[in-house]
Amino acid sequence: MRDKELIVKVCSGTGSVSAGGAEVLQAFENLGSSYGIETGFKNGCRTQKVGCRGFCSRDVLVDVILDGEKITYEGIKPDMVPRIFEEHIIQGRPVLEWVAGDEHKKFHSGQTKVVLSLCGEIDPEELDAYVAAGGYETSLKAYTQLSPEEIIEGIKRSNLRGRGGAGFPAGHKWEFARKTRSDKKYVICNGNESDPGAFADRCIMEGDPHSIIEGMMICARAIGADKGYIYVRDSYALAVKRLRRALEQCYEQGLLGKNLFDSGLDLDIRLYPAPGAFICGEATALLKVIEGKRAMPVPRMHRTAEKGLWERPTIVNNAETLANVPRIMSRGAEWFAGLGTETSGGTKVFSLTGKVKNTGLVEIPLGMTLREIIHDIGGGISNGKSFKAVQLGGPTGGCIPESFLDHQVDYESLALAGTIMGSGGMVVFDQDTCMVDTSKFFLEITQAESCGKCTPCRIGIRRMYEILDRITKGKGRLWDIELLEELGTHIRTTSLCGFGMTAPNPVLSTIRHFRDEYAVHIKDKKCPALVCKDLLSFSCIQENCTGCGMCKKVCPADAIRGIRKKPHKIDQQLCIKCGSCIDACKFGAIHIE
Repeated sequence: MRDKELIVKVCSGTGSVSAGGAEVLQAFENLGSSYGIETGFKNGCRTQKVGCRGFCSRDVLVDVILDGEKITYEGIKPDMVPRIFEEHIIQGRPVLEWVAGDEHKKFHSGQTKVVLSLCGEIDPEELDAYVAAGGYETSLKAYTQLSPEEIIEGIKRSNLRGRGGAGFPAGHKWEFARKTRSDKKYVICNGNESDPGAFADRCIMEGDPHSIIEGMMICARAIGADKGYIYVRDSYALAVKRLRRALEQCYEQGLLGKNLFDSGLDLDIRLYPAPGAFICGEATALLKVIEGKRAMPVPRMHRTAEKGLWERPTIVNNAETLANVPRIMSRGAEWFAGLGTETSGGTKVFSLTGKVKNTGLVEIPLGMTLREIIHDIGGGISNGKSFKAVQLGGPTGGCIPESFLDHQVDYESLALAGTIMGSGGMVVFDQDTCMVDTSKFFLEITQAESCGKCTPCRIGIRRMYEILDRITKGKGRLWDIELLEELGTHIRTTSLCGFGMTAPNPVLSTIRHFRDEYAVHIKDKKCPALVCKDLLSFSCIQENCTGCGMCKKVCPADAIRGIRKKPHKIDQQLCIKCGSCIDACKFGAIHIE
């Protein structure tokens, strides 16, 4: 029998599963079974599904760990597995052309994994794997050795701030709930994450669900709660599945329920899958849903930590915030605080997407610059194009230009730039992005997601969208920019909840940083990025046109005129500006402006 151990770990988050991760895992399991007796590896071939590895643009990612030596493969498909098994596992020669290279190393080298430290390392569906990694040791300590005040003081010293939006200090929020007298208190994990391009919370819930449960347990001990809810959008099917299994395991092993750790304290945590509405990211709207009511925010006459669910003190933290708690309790508040800035402790997970080479999930220490994230970790702008802006904070965030790339990422710096941290969406735009059209896109989302309760948000956002729509169609008026600024300011200051207060951010930030682009749309009736269809004109460059007729064949509006082997022309009255002629022309004869 060989004196070697073989472990194969296959990335099995949602992104990887959609790329064929389940089939890759099955292929390794099948081959492991068929080769097992013949090859005689110690303990056989141990295959494991693991959470998101982060480098999503190179899925499916696979680790082959042979006698402690790990080789990572990227872009693996099921039909590639036999060769890996034969050449690497059996013959001991890694398949070098599939091995993750310099880009993989560069992507991970600039990161600091805290929340994501176990994602991609352990099987998220196995309680024993989490326990073996030190899981539930800190909750045991919290319930048997520490007082609530000691726990809260540690969270305060760590400078942990809420990772789901405005960044309110978590320790202070917990302290408010602790000091409020009540016969009942609640702790809620907000897993509703609904920003376009954001998937950090989803990956944590899928890849390390027990860390969230343990964070809730410690929070419950700190504030005196005996009931908790994990609110998660039901479209996150894999996250729902793994959270449900994790809760079942905790109840089976006595980690939840009555008399936790023989402390005399009880804690019941229930999963609450619900249709994902953007407005439910607002705490009071989320609480109304759990109460069985419509998702509508209410004026915050009291903090939810003092009067929340069913008028009782309630802590609402997002998944990433809670997943940080066991790490802080384990390694110390000072360690966590030292990872970030003076006012923002620890790390932040971002979903890096858009026009960047290496898309995926990144975890960086707060204080790192945007340039380091986008160009060093992300590999820079794809297709050799130039950077234009980066959008943070989702539809209610803002767009930051190149002049801010060397600013550090923390709550205060982003606020000065005109945006928010949000739940971690980071969308990169290149030179081909129209900032006016981008603002219009985000306002289309926010006007649809507004609960409609207050007039400034319900009517104001609609009016801003109508103005942007007019500008992108060449019907803008000279005073529209100032009108947008005035409307945005009023909506910010008079809306009922945080949703309305931040909804104008995309427009106000793009006007602040890209005002000239708005002016060109209005005065010159042109779109510099060539995106706004109504402002474009297509023409045929006569000296380049060979008269091949390909553009004429594909034109759905029959707008191209000409005879074979003679230069053609485009009828501007008939042209619908679909771009089919550009795709068909092999001679660069179609000009667009």
